[in-house]
Amino acid sequence: ISTMNQNNIIQPLLTDFYQISMAYAYWKANKVNDTAVFDLYFRKCPFQGEFALFAGLEECLKFVQRFRYSEQDIAYLRTVLPPSADSEFFDYLATLTAQGVSLYAVEEGSAVFPKVPLIRVEGPLIVCQLLETTLLNLVNFASLQATNAARFRLAAGPTKQLLEFGLRRAQGPDGALSASRYCFVGGFNGTSNVLAGKLYGIPVKGTHAHAFVTSFYSLDEVKERMLKNKTTGQLGDFIEAVNQCRRTVEAQVGLPTANVNVGELTAFAAYALAFPGSFLALIDTYNVLKSGVINFIVVALALDQFGYRPIGVRLDSGDLAYLSVQVRELFRQVAGSLKMPWFEHLTIVASNDINEDTIHSLNQQGHQIDSFGIGTHLVTCQKQPALGCVYKLVEVNGRPTIKLSEDVEKMTIPGRKRVFRVFGQDGLAILDLMQCADEKPPQAGSRVLARHSFHPSKRVYVTPSRVEELHRCYWHEGKVMSELPNLESIREHAAASLVTLRTDHKRFLNPTPYKVSVSEQLYQFTHKLWLESAPIMELS
Repeated sequence: ISTMNQNNIIQPLLTDFYQISMAYAYWKANKVNDTAVFDLYFRKCPFQGEFALFAGLEECLKFVQRFRYSEQDIAYLRTVLPPSADSEFFDYLATLTAQGVSLYAVEEGSAVFPKVPLIRVEGPLIVCQLLETTLLNLVNFASLQATNAARFRLAAGPTKQLLEFGLRRAQGPDGALSASRYCFVGGFNGTSNVLAGKLYGIPVKGTHAHAFVTSFYSLDEVKERMLKNKTTGQLGDFIEAVNQCRRTVEAQVGLPTANVNVGELTAFAAYALAFPGSFLALIDTYNVLKSGVINFIVVALALDQFGYRPIGVRLDSGDLAYLSVQVRELFRQVAGSLKMPWFEHLTIVASNDINEDTIHSLNQQGHQIDSFGIGTHLVTCQKQPALGCVYKLVEVNGRPTIKLSEDVEKMTIPGRKRVFRVFGQDGLAILDLMQCADEKPPQAGSRVLARHSFHPSKRVYVTPSRVEELHRCYWHEGKVMSELPNLESIREHAAASLVTLRTDHKRFLNPTPYKVSVSEQLYQFTHKLWLESAPIMELS
């Protein structure tokens, strides 16, 4: 894989100081040759939902590929560790790479669920420990953002165009680029972020702002009035055509043009001259129904005379459901009056601080919006700002480990595990099944017992029609082991993965939890280790 597009900030020192402290303590305890297995997973689905999308794997692999402390890094670490720290430790750090690490992961873009390891890291204990914080940083926001975008896609439906407009409100440049990238994975069609378009190949979208409209006041301002006809190639006076169409709209369509804002009309005409093949106008600067949409219709008809088909309009304020219905009705009026059936189907884009709840509300109101431009609530994940992935030690030197807690949801499932997704006859996923690494995998057509990892009464038998192993090896002995898909392929896989989930797992209100189970063998092993590790209370 190419590391060219990875941010240089993503390096071994992008970590928590306690990772360095633990590395030194491990080294002092002569655990240099110890091996370990860590699981990276989350405990609860975000946004009050029952699924997440896994993202960030490619960046994790780039980080592992580049993992090495520079001379400058070592020099800095000497200044922050205690003066008593052995000099040989820093010599040891200078030799570290991820050559001895193996990384297994779910395919990027997959629908994933609590407790299932998204990534399993195996190798030297100290190196695996030093990878923790950076891997969590790369997976947490990426997966949260992709999931948020997927929820917007589910709310809007498969046919609406979704555009990410969040650059100016995002959490800094890195947050903005990550948001653009992983919103695309989650199902968005494009971004306003030009750099994200360059780096990741995401379609770049955008028209103009209110400032462009308010900067004009008279048609006399337009000096370059000539436009080449798309069909004939002949030059014509576009402003003259605008004035002619203004009279047509009044006489034949019945829309009053005397009181429209002329500066707005001028702005639309100027923008159409600049972009005749992709004219989309922001129509709420002054008044949507009394000025904006009428001025758009005038300029759109003038473009038609020159052989160009306008795109549509954008609404950025007001009652979006009502205004979209009224604008669509005016488009129908033009289509009927002037025998232009295509006019009825022009695009209506809506923006204005839209969130997931807004889209569901608009759906209930019967809106006529074709495309949503979404910014703040999308890129900041305002509904839930963090996913909460964790990175837990589950095995050391071949010995399974367990972390106990009074809250069973925070207990770890010990040992190296394999994970399988079990599908029913309808092709939909039934549950994910975790097994001990040495167990025989579940087979299609054979009944298997699936248990809750900690509650003894929660268990089901399942007979799968199809079984899919979720983990594959992506990094081993210093090499990337699986071909990495491009961003478009990850996006397609994400959409396909969500299709395999039942609709009640994906619904907006009170979704059904998806089952994540363990095999009988893993259940018994976990509980045995639980009892062995928990201290026995003594009463007197």
